[in-house]
Amino acid sequence: MQNRRDFLKHASLLVAGGLVAPQLLSSCSSAPAKNIGLQLYSLRDLVKESGIQVVLETVAKMGYTNLETAGYDNGKIYGLAPAEFKKMVTDLGMKCTSAHLGQAFTKEKEAEVMAWWDQAIEAHNELGVKYMVQPFMPVNDQTTLDDLKMYCDYFNTVGYKTASASIAFGYHNHDFEFRKIGDQLIYDFMLNTVSKNHVFFELDVYWCMVGGYEPAKYLKDYAGQFKAVHIKDEKEIGASGKMDFKPIFDQMNANNIKDWYVEVEQYTNNDPVASVQQSFDFLNKAEYVK
Repeated sequence: MQNRRDFLKHASLLVAGGLVAPQLLSSCSSAPAKNIGLQLYSLRDLVKESGIQVVLETVAKMGYTNLETAGYDNGKIYGLAPAEFKKMVTDLGMKCTSAHLGQAFTKEKEAEVMAWWDQAIEAHNELGVKYMVQPFMPVNDQTTLDDLKMYCDYFNTVGYKTASASIAFGYHNHDFEFRKIGDQLIYDFMLNTVSKNHVFFELDVYWCMVGGYEPAKYLKDYAGQFKAVHIKDEKEIGASGKMDFKPIFDQMNANNIKDWYVEVEQYTNNDPVASVQQSFDFLNKAEYVK
């Protein structure tokens, strides 16, 4: 992990637009032509080290325009009132369209969990997002189809709640959803069991590939159920050579999916800022990214 001093120095230079390595500013000289989104989890260490304001300034300087958060707690977004966070984003010429958050569910804690969602919906309605997305679900070797059905019903209930605030509720996958319980693939079971009017899916294309399936085929076969997409690779976007992004973007364009977010979880040279910039540059140069 990059040490604190070097990490903050790197970020500060990028924000100031000073003497930064040319590759980090390669796409900052003019307004971006593409609506490239970022899941802010990609810079989670920078959030902890120097705060969300620095992160927002950093990604705006890179050229990102569309954000997805991963910092909700107790009515606050990254520790800020939703209206304050929204103003920070807007003042930098960006928009926040989606949020990752969620709660584990049991029947015994249903009232508590739903009260949590009521507060979260109020906060994100104030923030003005289009989507609220739960990025996890407890699954292990003992999980049954009845357990999955319970979670699908839970997601339906949350989706009904978010709809009252004109926000769509979605689920984000990892790779475990591409395992089977009996003869049922978990992801397919979920896609076919939730209320299609109240729960959408945000496809993480990398985890789909790791799970052994083709992201573009899912986008085609379940076109009406995907409203957003995570563009992800092993590290920086396009660096591994394992992901074929063209058919994914071609199908996204065919489906008229407008909101998609880069997510970088691992970094070459332990440099998150450089990795997130490199990912932007790759997509900004790709002809199939409209």
